[in-house]
Amino acid sequence: MSQAQDFESATKDADQNVAHFEERKSPLARLQHVLHSNPALVPLIVLVALIAFFGIFAGERFFRAYTLTLVLQQVAVVGILAAAQTLVVLTAGIDLAIGVIMVFSFVIMGNMVVAYGMPAGVALLAGFLMAAACGFANGTLVARLKLPPFIVTLGTWNIIMAVCLIYSQNATMREADVTAATQWLHVFAINFRIGPAVVTLGVVAMIVLYVALWFMLNHTAFGRHIYAVGDDPDAAELAGISTKKVLVAVYTLAGVIAGLAAWVSIGRNGSISPSTVVTDFNLQAITATVIGGISLFGGRGSILGVLFGTLIVGIMSMGLNMMNADPQWKVLLTGMLIIAAVAVDQWIRKVSA
Repeated sequence: MSQAQDFESATKDADQNVAHFEERKSPLARLQHVLHSNPALVPLIVLVALIAFFGIFAGERFFRAYTLTLVLQQVAVVGILAAAQTLVVLTAGIDLAIGVIMVFSFVIMGNMVVAYGMPAGVALLAGFLMAAACGFANGTLVARLKLPPFIVTLGTWNIIMAVCLIYSQNATMREADVTAATQWLHVFAINFRIGPAVVTLGVVAMIVLYVALWFMLNHTAFGRHIYAVGDDPDAAELAGISTKKVLVAVYTLAGVIAGLAAWVSIGRNGSISPSTVVTDFNLQAITATVIGGISLFGGRGSILGVLFGTLIVGIMSMGLNMMNADPQWKVLLTGMLIIAAVAVDQWIRKVSA
């Protein structure tokens, strides 16, 4: 006991601080951590740089309110589809059928009012239900049968497109016929002025959707589950998350959002054509998602970054058109941006490695 007391008395006045070594990070490493914590920062920087570039080389007309709001009108449909694609990519999947689901949805909506004389409310409900059913089918095949999302949605892309063309007989519904039946399908074409800027309800719908998804992903349990499933599905299961239910819900919700894109597209284009080139919609939506900083490996990214990515695609297209550049420059620059975005994502992911 005396020895123990002597030991305690000897250590009573000793320094109690624990030694630690402070790791000095290089500026590049600090930048890497900042970008990892703020995934929307990279597309925002690219967007600002593009605006500055075209502002200098395309002239003052680029900064006119009409030009900038026209960009928003042009990207509204792609932006909504990109939001749907984002939810799927966050789970480490991909939905190649999202564009054709949109096309089938607006064909259903148009036929309901023009061919069958149904009220607009019934037509819209039918279009949204069909889109949700397609998304549910994709999610079930991916979650329950453990099939690769790429293969599943590539297959359903062909199936839905074929059914759509057979059902519609590849016939285009004219804007005048749709308008004569109901004005509600064109509601998102209504515009209003904010000073010199002209804004359509389709643009408002896109912005409201992004705000709603931002809140869902950042402030709800379902949003956190989406990130968890994409980051590590096995760990998510051990944490009590039903990954199968999350995947089915995500693909179904993506289908519903594609239905909204269909409604906005009718207002944007006027007529309804089943032969709409859906490949462009798919590629543009995926492009906006990747450029927007959503990791193709799942579990990382910000929905606001996707909005910036959508605007990048629109600004680049508008700027090059105003400079009378060859359209192939847009294709070239888009490809470079996609590769650069994936490379930056890989570099940023090393922070958590």
